[in-house]
Amino acid sequence: MTMADTNQAGQRRAAHNQAGTIRVMIVDDSLIARTVLRKMIEQTSDLVLAATANCAEDAIVKLSQVDVDIILLDLEMPGMGGLAALPEILACAGGAQVIVISSLTTEGAEATVTALSMGAADTILKPRPSEFTSDYRSDLATRIRAIGSSSTEPKKTCFVPPEKKSRQTGPLSKPAEVIAIGASTGGIHSMCQMLHDLPKYIDQPILVSQHLPRSFMPVFARQLEIASSRKARIAEDGMAVTAGEILIAPGDGHLVTAMKDGKAVARIARHTVPNGCCPSVDPMLESLAEIYDGAVLAIILSGMGRDGALGARCVVDAGGTILVQNRETSAVWGMPRAVAEEGLASAILSPEELATRILSSKVVTKWT
Repeated sequence: MTMADTNQAGQRRAAHNQAGTIRVMIVDDSLIARTVLRKMIEQTSDLVLAATANCAEDAIVKLSQVDVDIILLDLEMPGMGGLAALPEILACAGGAQVIVISSLTTEGAEATVTALSMGAADTILKPRPSEFTSDYRSDLATRIRAIGSSSTEPKKTCFVPPEKKSRQTGPLSKPAEVIAIGASTGGIHSMCQMLHDLPKYIDQPILVSQHLPRSFMPVFARQLEIASSRKARIAEDGMAVTAGEILIAPGDGHLVTAMKDGKAVARIARHTVPNGCCPSVDPMLESLAEIYDGAVLAIILSGMGRDGALGARCVVDAGGTILVQNRETSAVWGMPRAVAEEGLASAILSPEELATRILSSKVVTKWT
């Protein structure tokens, strides 16, 4: 598909979206799964079933014939398989986003997180036929709306928070002693891109809160190690916050920090937060702002909702700096937008540009 074809497909999808509909393709080798998912789509007024496919090869052919906004993709299929076909599917999709239908098995987690790091926007668990309930349909529709609406919205080249003083050109208030990353839907791909471009000599500890189930975290940690060439560990209570390493919030708790014997250590908190997320970015940023006295560089990547906005305020008020991913490269511009609209972002950039900004901002105190 050429760039012109991609642009035309995006314009057609935008027209569909303005009409109040999001077009969905289902790619699954299971007839039962396709049938149930079809019924769920057809029972949701603002979703339209554009096509179905029983294998990745069939999906690639049909993507040249129909315009879609969202592709529900099973990874475990005969033939090429969803994971191997994902790059070609994304290339042929004309900007449509992929939601992976995944399992909680070890093999399923491995394939799913790999798919997310390759550019899939989100994942939803594949339940047994008896578990396809109204709650599942509601969750599926919510994810499709958030991602589908984001992919069809007109993209602005520049975002200026309304009636807010921009911080985009301001210098870092304090040299960063720690880097924090918060992300959700679409964030894994962006995070891997950014960390890949970040040289090893930037040796601040990196703390990560990514919305993922606990069973996916070991695979996620390995993906970050590969992308960043740094050691990545799932945080445990009392674990040292170590220079040059990545600490990742477990899927069932918030990663926060505390001081012990004059050194920063990880703590795992499980209290309920206003945004309802677990792990949540907010408590991580709030604790870092306090422990590091504002010497924090926080980066908010693609994600649904407002997680990170409250914590970002704490970081900025303490003298730290916030960078956010831009709308053009975000699968869902929810979390970054919430921070940007509060006027808290010093820069609104693509993942690659975020890495460059970290370098050019002299966040490493030993440079000065």
